[in-house]
Amino acid sequence: MKILFLQDDFPPQSFGGAGISTYELAVGMKNAGHKVFVITTCRDKKDAGEEDYEGLKVFKIASNYSGRWRSYLGLYNRPAVRQVEELLKRIKPNVVHANNIHFYLSYHCLKIAKKYARAVVFTARDAMAFNYGKLETKQYLENFDYRTTWLDHVKQAKKRWNPFRNFFIIRYLKYVDKIFAISKSLKEALTQNSIKNVEVIYNGIDVDEWNADTVTINSFRVKYGLLNKKVLLFGGRLSEAKGGFKALEALAIIVKEMPDTVLLVAGSIDEYARAMKERAKKLNVEKNLIFTGWIEREEIKIAYAVSDIALMPSIYFDAFGRVNIEAMVSRKPVVGTCYGGTPEIVVDGITGYIINPLYPEEIAEKVLDLLGNPEKAKKFGEAGYKRVKAKFNLKEKVREYIVVYEALLKKNS
Repeated sequence: MKILFLQDDFPPQSFGGAGISTYELAVGMKNAGHKVFVITTCRDKKDAGEEDYEGLKVFKIASNYSGRWRSYLGLYNRPAVRQVEELLKRIKPNVVHANNIHFYLSYHCLKIAKKYARAVVFTARDAMAFNYGKLETKQYLENFDYRTTWLDHVKQAKKRWNPFRNFFIIRYLKYVDKIFAISKSLKEALTQNSIKNVEVIYNGIDVDEWNADTVTINSFRVKYGLLNKKVLLFGGRLSEAKGGFKALEALAIIVKEMPDTVLLVAGSIDEYARAMKERAKKLNVEKNLIFTGWIEREEIKIAYAVSDIALMPSIYFDAFGRVNIEAMVSRKPVVGTCYGGTPEIVVDGITGYIINPLYPEEIAEKVLDLLGNPEKAKKFGEAGYKRVKAKFNLKEKVREYIVVYEALLKKNS
């Protein structure tokens, strides 16, 4: 079977959650014996072209424009669409599997894909199919009401607002044979915002490849000054919505009881990282805040290995949160947000704790409980590992999608 993935961002140019999940799914398809292609984008023309990456044939299309035009060009980016069509003619895929295409590739690719492939699948990985960014409306944060209004969109998009954007996205989705969401909460959010007939397939992770050796772990501890420390890991793309400030406020409470606790932040030193450092100074916990800076994917496994607890305090609708399964496959308990898909992944009181990230004292209470009870923390970690193997195993997710592909190809033959 020839399978073509569409994804705006993709390794090694980008290691965002959606890109990594799409990459791992593509590799899983390749390992299952299928011929896999990827069309993605890059910002600079010198990076465009074809390359083999981890056994995948990757085509990179140069596309760059001001974000102010995203609500229009995210629907139909003509230069990108033209190149995608040429590649579709050349590859002749049986299946096109679109993922995040809302920025550079654009939703018009779904219409083009239907013209050249026998089956078209779309996996929604965030709220962008109905929203202009992160879903963090008052009605959602207070009442878990996913519905958004035109006024919500105007407030979020401001001058970027396109009154016809969502109407056209729904029209483009009619060219898709199957729509999937990566969590039940995302399915509900899509449904409440007029995107119907959605099914759920969770993200997966390759359990067999997620490990780190003792020597490397010890070197990492020494490098970042983590010897004899209690380590809380906070990773991913840093932002206020990810809960960085709330994590620091919780840290300020925690160190009063356990002064040797540190917050290890695995992420680039960007503007928000600098803001976190300033906030840490005001809270008098700057010595308890450690940044790794940018680290490669293999090294992130070591960051989990040296940690005692992983924090996932997102203050918005985070549809899945890869941190959850990465921590659990590393046998670490998670203190995670009540928003988005985290409560579907982390079982409260079994593999970690679910908290409301708006209340740092709640985060601190659960962290202190686990740090003070290492046997409980270990038990939670083992339960999390077993849960990942049973529910979020990449090989099983690959099989689930292949069953869908085959059924659609048979139906559309």
